[in-house]
Amino acid sequence: MPFSLHQGDALSVLATLPDACVDSVITDPPYNSGGRTAKERTSRTSRQKYVSADARHVLPDFTGENMDQRSYTRWLTQIMTEAHRATKSGGTALLFTDWRQLPATTDALQAAGWLWLGIVAWHKPQARPQKAKFRQDCEFIVWGAKDKIDAAANPVYLPGMFSASQPSGRKRRHITQKPVAVMRELVKIAPPGGTVLDFCAGSGSTGVAALLEGRDFIGIEKTVEYATVASDRLAETLQQVHSQGDFTLTA
Repeated sequence: MPFSLHQGDALSVLATLPDACVDSVITDPPYNSGGRTAKERTSRTSRQKYVSADARHVLPDFTGENMDQRSYTRWLTQIMTEAHRATKSGGTALLFTDWRQLPATTDALQAAGWLWLGIVAWHKPQARPQKAKFRQDCEFIVWGAKDKIDAAANPVYLPGMFSASQPSGRKRRHITQKPVAVMRELVKIAPPGGTVLDFCAGSGSTGVAALLEGRDFIGIEKTVEYATVASDRLAETLQQVHSQGDFTLTA
C-alpha cells in the first residue's frame, strides 16, 4: 500500500507501528511559539497565531499549540523517541521549527536518541517586512539520523536552503501548510521506494510529495477535518500518479 493515514493522537498511534518500519520521519509539529506568558499561550487560537487578520482563510484550528517551552520539549522528546524506534538504522528525521523553538527542537531530537546533523533553511519570499527590524522570512528544518547514514543506499545531493511561499487562496488547505515543491525535495532524503512517516500530517503535503517522488507514506493527523483533507489529497495524488505518471501539483 503506497500510503496509510491514521486519524488520532500521534503518540498513541506511533506506539502501534512496528520497529524499523520507516526510512525517514519528516514532520511539521505545532511550534508552540509566540507566547511569553501563560495568558498569551492560551488566549489565542492557532488561526489567530499563524493567519494574518486580512487573509480571510476559513480553516479549522488545530490543537497542541498552548504548551510552554518545557512541556513542548518533553512532548517532542517523547514522540521523537517513539519515532526513533519505528525508524530503520541509518534512517533520518527532519523537523520544521521557527527561531523561537530552534533550541528546544535540537535538544528534543538529541534527547530522543537521534544524531543531530544540521539545519536546513526554508526562505519565505512573501514574509512581511518589520519596521526597524529584520524581516522574519525563514523557518528551519532540524535534521538528524538514527545511527550512521548509508550514503551508498541513497546517493542523492540535496541543497541546504529552499525558497518557496506557502499556498494561498483556495490552494491553502491548512493554517501552516508547507509548499509541495519544498516537500518534494525533502522526501528525497528517503531512498526511492522507501517509507516516509509524518506524525503531524496536517493536510497531507508531506504525503503528497512522497507519493510524487516514488516513496510510500504513513501519516498521522489528530484533527478530524484535516485528516479528511489529507485523505482526499493523497487519494487524488495516487490516482493521478497511476493514471498519468508524475505530474505537477502546486497546492
